[in-house]
Amino acid sequence: MRTCVAKEGRFQVGIHHPRFTVKNQREGEYLAVLGKLDLMEPVYNQANFPDGDVHEPGADRIYEIHNPLGFRGTTFINSAWADRAAANPDQIRLPEIEQASFNDAMESWLKTQGTTAGLDDAKRRSLFEHLPHSVQVAVAGTSADPKDLKTLAVMACDLLFDDSGKMPVGMGFAVNNHGVPVAKVNDHALFEALVNNPVLPDDYKQAMVLTPGVQGTNEIVGEYGTPQSATHVFEYLRRNSYIPWGHYASNMANDRVRYRAADLTVPDMTGLRHLYYQRIFLRLAGQLGLAQHIPKKELTPDELEDLRQQILDALSREKGVSLEFNTSLWGWNFGFQLAHTGYRLHASHQQCHQQNAMIPGLVETGLGQPMHSFSCGDLVDEFVRDYRRQTGVSFFENYINAIRENLRTDGNASGPKNLVVHEDEYSMLFVPKGQVCEWELQLMPKSPCGNILEAGTALRRSLDRGILKALQTLESLGARLVTSIEYAKRFNSDNTDQRLLYAFIPRLPQAPPTFSEAQFRWICGCYPEDFAQACRKVGASGYKKEVNHDSS
Repeated sequence: MRTCVAKEGRFQVGIHHPRFTVKNQREGEYLAVLGKLDLMEPVYNQANFPDGDVHEPGADRIYEIHNPLGFRGTTFINSAWADRAAANPDQIRLPEIEQASFNDAMESWLKTQGTTAGLDDAKRRSLFEHLPHSVQVAVAGTSADPKDLKTLAVMACDLLFDDSGKMPVGMGFAVNNHGVPVAKVNDHALFEALVNNPVLPDDYKQAMVLTPGVQGTNEIVGEYGTPQSATHVFEYLRRNSYIPWGHYASNMANDRVRYRAADLTVPDMTGLRHLYYQRIFLRLAGQLGLAQHIPKKELTPDELEDLRQQILDALSREKGVSLEFNTSLWGWNFGFQLAHTGYRLHASHQQCHQQNAMIPGLVETGLGQPMHSFSCGDLVDEFVRDYRRQTGVSFFENYINAIRENLRTDGNASGPKNLVVHEDEYSMLFVPKGQVCEWELQLMPKSPCGNILEAGTALRRSLDRGILKALQTLESLGARLVTSIEYAKRFNSDNTDQRLLYAFIPRLPQAPPTFSEAQFRWICGCYPEDFAQACRKVGASGYKKEVNHDSS
């Protein structure tokens, strides 16, 4: 099979030792002086025009690792890059974001021109209005100076202020073609860049995007906590969703400003995930006729667990029961970035939020015929069934054994070999052998569990903490854009080999999707064992806390 998890329960890695001869077919010779060395010696390009055939006796060694789940492609690790990272593991991180201030830069420049007066609000606005739009967007997304951002905010939208003219209290609205009041945004790209910048003052965030309703009429249909409790989360309904049949968004409430993983607390993550569990269990209960007497309130952990047991009992009693919606979808787009050219680099928006939905088992074609509806968990189901047929053993049991018995990719017996970043009694967070991204992390239960319905209270709590630890680990290493997804088994599936799996996939600044990734060829520049070591080191030193949550 196309997987790095061999049937013996160990990882298998292919090694390329490139050596080759290339027949030279070029006729012309175009020699030129490229420039000069410091001592004024000329530099020529003669190396680009060899006389005869080219022989390469030994190019960089390349490791080829099929993804454990074969449908996810194959990873290629360049040994030259990875060996440098192994020799200096502290380089496995991204640089800190530059704390830029356009206002300060301009005032500094004015002083060099003999102007001692600084920029007042009127001059600053005039200056920004004369900047090219691409520069405005770049400053909105990268500036760490509230003066810059407040000036751009009044250009991007119609803000209303209190009598002092300093405190924003709301937005100007206009009635659209459907008769619905909508906030007046003058420049959507500039607006998006601003409201996703953590440095924008919180009172501006509240007026522009955080107060419920300012972004639209999406109904709030769930709540975890209150303004007085340790955390507060709203559940929004997205009726007209890109996910058929709508989806739900667990979103930090406007009285809990959380833009970074370091801002999140354990209660925050518990609340975000509780609303996911609650919504899925309520929808399952509704399909099974169990929802009639559920009160209109936040379910306690005990009530949630009781409802889960009722659903399991009903499914056990009624073998083959038909569930129209029989699997869950969960994901988290963390972080936002808009290039100055207008390219959106990640599908997120302000505030930490997570999305969930349920997917039907079947959908009708235009001819009225049934067709299976897609869920990414189905790909895991098909793969592990095939793995069992071909090897006679469980894939996930082998996967865990291979992680435990891992040997370094480069064969260096003296280097770190442990792929596990964190684990407790119930779950493990680890670096997969064969990542779809150089910094990918995965999380899975240590015992058989295929979906959240099969996960008891203790396991759900373990998964919640593992998800938080994964995001905080990646952010501590410098990742600012992370996509998290859940591979889940369908609730009425009979596949006991399928296990719940979470993947955390950062978008790295020098690794944009290219033709390689489009072919499921994932190019990596460090060994997974060294990245796991970097993650453990970050966790051991503690996660950076940059805000006082009580001040929210």
